[in-house]
Amino acid sequence: MEKENPKNRQTTEQLLLDSVHALIEEKGFEGLGVNAVAAQAGVSKMLIYRYFDSLDGLIAAYIQQNDYWINFEESLPDASHLGEFIKTMFRQQITQLKTDYTLKMLHRWELTSNHKMVKELREKRETKGIWLVDAISRLSHHSQSEVATIASLISAGISYLVLLSENCHVYNGIKIQQEKGWEELENGIDLLVDLWLNQNKQ
Repeated sequence: MEKENPKNRQTTEQLLLDSVHALIEEKGFEGLGVNAVAAQAGVSKMLIYRYFDSLDGLIAAYIQQNDYWINFEESLPDASHLGEFIKTMFRQQITQLKTDYTLKMLHRWELTSNHKMVKELREKRETKGIWLVDAISRLSHHSQSEVATIASLISAGISYLVLLSENCHVYNGIKIQQEKGWEELENGIDLLVDLWLNQNKQ
């Protein structure tokens, strides 16, 4: 049996991933299917099963490739710039999720899936999260438990409000479908970060 060219496989995988994005942008999540993705990519649908196990596996691979936290590679700051680093980190999470319609749709889907590749991407996200928590704990001199709690509440709140904003225009009086509302939320996150980092200095 002839060996598969790794470069050809990589190219085909990316074609399929790009097709997921194109279909969701054009037709919404409801337009996503094995036949539709294969037709969009111009390849056999059998390659979806060969490379990704299933449509769910392909979707999970798309999320993994584009997920903010899994792909977070920023250099760590010194302790004096930690506050700005944390604020920027959460602002970038907001920007990416708000501006990537496909990722929003797929994050919503992820909440209802337990596919093995979804489990794998959650494990990778968790690994990066633990690394960040440990690093910020060392730089801030706050316990890992405390850092993890603060980070979880803020990052989960961001994800929830971005997804909610697709069908809800206001939350606790904050207009989450408007830039002004998100400016208020970002300012609130900045305030929480400052209060938390400075609590031991008072």
